[in-house]
Amino acid sequence: MKIISAFAFASSASAFMPSTAPKFGTSLNIKQDFLEASPYYDQSAVITNVYKNKAPFTGKIVSTKRIVGPKATGETCHIIIDHNGDFPYWEGQSWGVIPPGVREKDGKPHAVRLYSIASSRYGDDMTGKTGSLCVRRATYWCPELKAEDPAKKGICSNFLCDTQPGDEVMMTGPAGKVMLMPEEDPNTDYIMVATGTGIAPFRGFVRRLFFEDTPAANAYKGEAWLFLGVANSDALLYDDEFQDAKARFPKNFRLDYALSREQENKKGGKMYIQDKVEEYADEVFNKLDNGAHIYFCGLKGMMPGIQDMLAEVCKSKGLDYEEWIKGLKAKKQWHVEVY
Repeated sequence: MKIISAFAFASSASAFMPSTAPKFGTSLNIKQDFLEASPYYDQSAVITNVYKNKAPFTGKIVSTKRIVGPKATGETCHIIIDHNGDFPYWEGQSWGVIPPGVREKDGKPHAVRLYSIASSRYGDDMTGKTGSLCVRRATYWCPELKAEDPAKKGICSNFLCDTQPGDEVMMTGPAGKVMLMPEEDPNTDYIMVATGTGIAPFRGFVRRLFFEDTPAANAYKGEAWLFLGVANSDALLYDDEFQDAKARFPKNFRLDYALSREQENKKGGKMYIQDKVEEYADEVFNKLDNGAHIYFCGLKGMMPGIQDMLAEVCKSKGLDYEEWIKGLKAKKQWHVEVY
């Protein structure tokens, strides 16, 4: 697949082949190949848990930006962190964040919170020295106070959403391998199902496949199909990037949204993520039969509805749901990361 960057890379960009990552903030007219395995799809050397709770990495905030509209249900921020190239990761992995301070109940440090990384391994600036997180500010509405109760707010999400450029962040990881993309066969289809900030790893997938001059992007001939469920249009995340990928690569990227407060499902109820996937059940099942990989990321409450829907579809097709799922897992086509 020929890559034409949304960031207006120069036509001669592919001629640049740096042997090491460039300095932070340098020109983007480079080829994204300096953080690749050899061959690029070899995952045998993927690292995990280099930095741990007792010896965390210190990153620095580059920027923190609200990325949802005024009518969104809650505040979601895109946070770029400078790791100076010392904290490499792969698309689909997570970073742990240790919020500052101690717990009131026992005076011990706060526990690590895991966040799926929302950028490719090259970072948003493509220097290989930054990574991004997509974080929703966790708040608690007290019905008695009829206001948000600050005592019950999410410690880590509020810390991250309140950060300023230059602030330090204590980090662990990178964590996980379950959400990695298998890139050996460039014809592999990816079906990505997300709710809310569960979009994070899939933004990394899309950027790697459609926005960067990577070996994976140049080879890719399959179809990446993204389903995202949010409350309304103002709550959509990274829509501009996804629409751009869809416009430029209509044969390789598909996009479907489930907007629960704006759309209705076939029964006249709210359109949730499982309802949107069900609309394309035959196509989804055919793709999985042909080796597609399906990914789920978001709040754990998304999975019961999805699993019930898949079970009903299996029943209509004369399939045993448990055996069907077992088969996908055996072939490593089933990827779930919920929280």
